Amino acid sequence: MLPELFPFLVASLGVFLIAFMRGAFGGGFAIVGIPVLSLAMDPITAGTVLAPLFIAIDIVAFFFWRPGTWSKPDAKLLLPMLVIGIAAGWLLLSVLDRHLIEIAMALITLLFAGLWFRSGGQVQTKPRVPAKGLLAGFASGITTMVAHSGGPPLAMYLLPLGLSKVVYAGTTSLFFTVANAVKVGPWLYLGQPDAKTWVLMAVCLPVAPLGVWLGWRLHERLDQRQLYRACYSLLVITALKLLWDGLSGFLHG
Repeated sequence: MLPELFPFLVASLGVFLIAFMRGAFGGGFAIVGIPVLSLAMDPITAGTVLAPLFIAIDIVAFFFWRPGTWSKPDAKLLLPMLVIGIAAGWLLLSVLDRHLIEIAMALITLLFAGLWFRSGGQVQTKPRVPAKGLLAGFASGITTMVAHSGGPPLAMYLLPLGLSKVVYAGTTSLFFTVANAVKVGPWLYLGQPDAKTWVLMAVCLPVAPLGVWLGWRLHERLDQRQLYRACYSLLVITALKLLWDGLSGFLHG
């Protein structure tokens, strides 16, 4: 049983983009690839297809972003609140309009990135504030569960710390490895994939290591300022996509 050509090509492209972002920046930009999958399938099916493939991407990424690249003090703040945030996001889906959450997060992210570009786009080095790390982990857990976009809250905490490009990417990769492991069960339960969907996942699997490796090669070529500028630029793209999704859903819902 082979998948139809168009869904296969679309899903492969989406998986490649997400894997490439993981290799280059550590993750957090899955929202860039999800709209690609939505060209050939509904959002629930897209999320269901990606959930196990995220795990495959995480396994490959571990070979590049090993424990030596993680910021342990930040991980201790972020990860417990991430899990709590994912649980809160699951509950919020039943009581709040997800599109309002998307709009709010988009506007906050645009303000954050805009202030950085306005200040001259320099790599900052501000002191670590534990309360901000706890809040960032919680907010990222909510948005990654509700809108597939946990990157902005995490980036808004990590980028101002001025971490080296390797430690920034490694810590981000660890964060989303944990997030994806927690989310895979709920997504598979929600989507109830059939045999055809599992086959589509399997044939897209080889794209994951290729995307991570090519992204990692790009990471090697970027210096500290180039990587931070790329991350802030991607934050703007992510925020604009969130804003579009939020406004479209709110106005037409």
